[in-house]
Amino acid sequence: MTQQPFSRPGAVDLSGLASTPPAQNAPFGAPADAAPAQGQSQSLGSYTVEIDEQIFQSVLEASMTAPVVLVFYSASRAPESVTYARDVSTVVEEYDGRFLVGLVDIDKNPQIAQALQVPQVPLLYILLDGRPVTQPIPGALGLEELRTVFQQLGQQLTTQGIGGRHKPNAIGGAAASEEGAEPAMDPRYAPAQDALERGDIDAAVAEYEKLIASNPADSEAAAGLAMAKVLQRTQGVDLNAARAAAADAPDDVEKQTMVADLDLLGGHVEDSFLRLIELVRRTSGDERNKAREHLLGLFAAVGNDDERVLKGRQSLASALF
Repeated sequence: MTQQPFSRPGAVDLSGLASTPPAQNAPFGAPADAAPAQGQSQSLGSYTVEIDEQIFQSVLEASMTAPVVLVFYSASRAPESVTYARDVSTVVEEYDGRFLVGLVDIDKNPQIAQALQVPQVPLLYILLDGRPVTQPIPGALGLEELRTVFQQLGQQLTTQGIGGRHKPNAIGGAAASEEGAEPAMDPRYAPAQDALERGDIDAAVAEYEKLIASNPADSEAAAGLAMAKVLQRTQGVDLNAARAAAADAPDDVEKQTMVADLDLLGGHVEDSFLRLIELVRRTSGDERNKAREHLLGLFAAVGNDDERVLKGRQSLASALF
């Protein structure tokens, strides 16, 4: 599923919602002030909070430094939306604070749903700076589809220099951070992320190269460098012209790798991989090696643990042998 890049549209009017101290974290699906029922084990994770009107403002404030994912669900109207909300929480927890997920039961919190004009459930919103930054995502995606969505969103965060992270249980939990504290960002990556934020791709590449020179095992820096190089190679390139040139020269490695880069940035990850895998099949010698090396760089940009990369590596091996 292709996602639109983060943007900053107009703010949503949420002034009618109260801002009061956050309540303690509750089990999934329970009111924020409810105690866990006997035998109940479905507690929230470190980066998941069940939202009501009391803590909604706190969640909006948390989005000022790192994205917040709002999931609207209703057990009475769409029972499958409850499972979907749990799945979103599961995926977000894997990102160790890069996102915070807020679960909104619209039956208990109709005012929140009305303020965000929620037309159906399940529905997912991404907030940054207190505002929606993508189109709402309707319908219940599967767990692996959600992982794909958040992989793409994570890449967009990196390319736009957005590096803040939420602290565990910072809202509604016993381990809440001090009032006014901002999410910690790993200082090692700050120079590269700052360069990306100001649009200086060359400087970002140089900063990531410094990190890898000092620690070749830094996989996050390696992924950041690979993605920054994709941005560097595609600066100022016209997509339609690149596609036309590639169509006219199907075995030209330079033209094919350029379209593969553009496909990757556009979220068409599998198309990007397939283009280069087929190029490897058709070419030989130095040309084949150039295509293979470029594809390995794109694998690094997406992340070696990504299911699409694992499948791509299998297909590459088949193409080579």
